[in-house]
Amino acid sequence: MYTQFFGNFLLSRNIVTPEQLIEAIDKEGTSHIKLGTLAMYHNLMTANEIDDVVVAQTHEDKQFGELAIERKYLTEDQVNRLLSEQSPEYLLLGQVLIEQGIISNADLENLIIDYESEHEIYDLDIQVDQKEQVTRLIRHYFKIQDMQNSDLYESYLTLLFNNLIRFIGADFTPMTPIRCEEFATQFGISQHIDGKYNIVTGIDMNCEMAIEFASRYAMDTFTEFDEYVQASLEDFLNLHNGLFTVNMSNNYSVELQLAPPQILDEALVDLSPDAVSYLFPVLYPFGTIYFLLSF
Repeated sequence: MYTQFFGNFLLSRNIVTPEQLIEAIDKEGTSHIKLGTLAMYHNLMTANEIDDVVVAQTHEDKQFGELAIERKYLTEDQVNRLLSEQSPEYLLLGQVLIEQGIISNADLENLIIDYESEHEIYDLDIQVDQKEQVTRLIRHYFKIQDMQNSDLYESYLTLLFNNLIRFIGADFTPMTPIRCEEFATQFGISQHIDGKYNIVTGIDMNCEMAIEFASRYAMDTFTEFDEYVQASLEDFLNLHNGLFTVNMSNNYSVELQLAPPQILDEALVDLSPDAVSYLFPVLYPFGTIYFLLSF
């Protein structure tokens, strides 16, 4: 999950544009982590040493590890250990950005230090439960603790991002939340949750994005925007909200009921002025999806 929020971190520092980030995320699926990137992450080589080996590879037909050993940057044991160790996935995103010429090895070295320091990420965090990772990152980026009904937001968003990973794909980046009192939909689905809390939820995207989202969710290939695509979006939101109500009952003894999902086709949604309402944009390679949450 650190990969998704690493993208947010890069955007917030103006290291990449949304378009560059989308292209890099899309390329991640066909890329493999390089030995030099791993060596830098584990503080076994500096960015300058990596650049030196890369330049040497343009003159000698040798593997990176072989040249690093020859130059005494790494030992043979270190090379073998790096090749067998698990590494955080966000390193691959940084490596792709290097390959695209957007950042340098030195840039990535400094960005990793800043990112891991900001989030207090240590080697053990690779083993941290995904749900705990998501919750911690949500608190940091979305300032949940400053919101009214912060526990509800935290519970809802933690579940949402985990469900996106489970059912749609992990190749996304959460963007900065947008406070709103109304919003104009492209094609959306809304669903009310009633009970102790009155909650308005929704998902919105254009029709082309809906086709890709539905294809991923249904594990099928849709080629046109039709009732099957609409039903898939309704089912995803209903499934997610159903799990949320179960969690609220099990964890907080709060009973909530779901109303049927409603289609919002180019509609202007007015939200209660008494509610705290946010849109949560999520950037996928196929476009930006907006999730509505209003308490």
